[in-house]
Amino acid sequence: MCYLRFDKTQMANLQDSLYKEMLITNRSGAYCCTTLVGCNIRKYHGLLVIPVPSLDDENHVLLSSLDETVIQHGAEFNLGLHKYQGENYSPKGHKYILSFEWDKVPTTIYRIGGVVLKKEIVFHTDIHRLFIRYTLLEAHSPTTLRLKPFLAFRSVRQWTHENGVANKSYEEVENGIKMNLYAGYPDLYMQLNRPAKFVYAPDWYRGLDYPKERERGYDSSEDLLVPGYFEMPIKKGEPVIFSAATDPGQPEDIEQRMEEEIDALDRRDSFYHCLVNAAHQFNMHKDGEQYVLAGYPWFKCRARDTFISLPGLTLSIGEEAQFEKYMDTAVKAIRQYINKEPITVSIYEMEQPDTLLWAIWCIQQYAKYTSRKKCMERYGELIGEILGFIRYGRHANLFMHDNGLLYSNGRDVPVTWMNSTVGGHPIIPRSGYIVEFNALWYNAIRFYAQLLSEQPNEQDRSRAQHLEQSAEVVAKSFKEVFLNEYGYLLDYVDGQMMDWSVRPNQLFAIALDFSPLDLKERKKVLDICTKELVTPKGIRSLSPKSGGYRPMYVGPQDQRDQAYHQGTAWPWLTGFYLEAYLRIYKMSGVGYIERQLIGFEEELFYHCVGTIPELFDGNPPFHGRGAISFAMNVSGILRAIRLYERYKIEE
Repeated sequence: MCYLRFDKTQMANLQDSLYKEMLITNRSGAYCCTTLVGCNIRKYHGLLVIPVPSLDDENHVLLSSLDETVIQHGAEFNLGLHKYQGENYSPKGHKYILSFEWDKVPTTIYRIGGVVLKKEIVFHTDIHRLFIRYTLLEAHSPTTLRLKPFLAFRSVRQWTHENGVANKSYEEVENGIKMNLYAGYPDLYMQLNRPAKFVYAPDWYRGLDYPKERERGYDSSEDLLVPGYFEMPIKKGEPVIFSAATDPGQPEDIEQRMEEEIDALDRRDSFYHCLVNAAHQFNMHKDGEQYVLAGYPWFKCRARDTFISLPGLTLSIGEEAQFEKYMDTAVKAIRQYINKEPITVSIYEMEQPDTLLWAIWCIQQYAKYTSRKKCMERYGELIGEILGFIRYGRHANLFMHDNGLLYSNGRDVPVTWMNSTVGGHPIIPRSGYIVEFNALWYNAIRFYAQLLSEQPNEQDRSRAQHLEQSAEVVAKSFKEVFLNEYGYLLDYVDGQMMDWSVRPNQLFAIALDFSPLDLKERKKVLDICTKELVTPKGIRSLSPKSGGYRPMYVGPQDQRDQAYHQGTAWPWLTGFYLEAYLRIYKMSGVGYIERQLIGFEEELFYHCVGTIPELFDGNPPFHGRGAISFAMNVSGILRAIRLYERYKIEE
């Protein structure tokens, strides 16, 4: 039995199946994303969605969808599904779906009377090319297949509507056609592996409705151009393959190239293997560099997300070399930033005050996976440069005060991962001494001191002693500033302003390798976080007992922004929470970790199947929300699995 499988009953129920999504990506940042029933419900959905650098740095939907029609004895059976305004669906092809399963590739089986048709979707790893293969499994009379493409040629952040500008003309190419609706776009080649008749009948399909956009308070309707349709006989056992690409293909090679792509894919046959596949989907290649995309479908490569995600996406699944490739790109951005040079790689938000601190934590995980010796050889000099950059006040918004703590101004612009805004101003103005900044700072100093103390050079060992003395000052100040009489840590302190909210940022002070707190203090922090923040789907961003608790991430975008970090649950924090739990409870925590991880496995069958969404509501039933696949969350759970396995082995 396939692990990711949905039967006819599940697929026929649109209340359920319409909101299950699938995502296939390639290394260019392009993707294929729609629902399991093939009905687009977001403006980000499309079968061929690609970057068009000549226009902007966004992805663009070229081929929105492809409708299939099976024809027997002159009777037409439409397998497509579109939602139109007013809760109208046409055609209603989902009623023919027998099953959907995803082992190596997404596979849908349709039954129409005596006809059984299999559809498989494959996205090329390196180039902008989509394959859809149709195989007739059963048929008792001659059968014809008709394919009708719906074209958009627009940014994922915009809509297209009926207009007189779109170029409806086409050119014939071998076994297909090419079209280009608007200047600046690449040509779209639609070809088949065997000759087919193309019937030119251009028409606008108006009023397609996207309910996920309406939920967020946006316009939710667009028009799509259908240029006509392809039609060809299909025989039992002889596949028909449709290819959509920005370059012409050789029809005789289409099937072989599709098979080569399938052979290179890994199976999604377990919870762990689904997450490994999801981890690989964030890998993007651009101009010879490798990046970690923060998430799909709308995120780009962000510095903080990169460093938090990297260990889980690579080291936790045994991919040390891939970690080094990602870091090679990131190190260029770090060095260019600290040397006040233009950043030439496509990593955003390097200027955020905690980014460099997360970079050191990321490198620390590499040291634990490989060895401190190898880490020192590869990244030791960089760590020293980062610490010097911060210590000597060269960062524009991160200052070391006389008490050894780091100070950052976040009153006017958000400076932490809790970065939602309204009217350009932070909803949570975390400013001053920020708890995770200083936990990361203490950890970074102690880690670098550890590396230096193991060097043969007397000068390095002397520097290590000096750093340890600095760390003692930081630890003393950390307790004085953050530790309150109730046993947990203040979230931030800025002069007389003290934020007493119970938030998960204090977890970092007890989860990192080096903590400024003693065991008793750490246990109190963990106990409060366990009681007030832990959910089956992640760690709440705010305790229900704190003011401003808004756990439901629903409604128009401004309403969602208000709730974004005010009680919603974040899976990536679970990795740090479980790390803290194991540091305190050792072997006795293994069973607890297993129970926490079970809560995430069922999520692979909801939302975007096989991966983890951006966040969850903080109250039952803990619905998944936001981006359909989020790198930090996949990473956090993979790190938790590795922690669990390591402790099980030790046990």
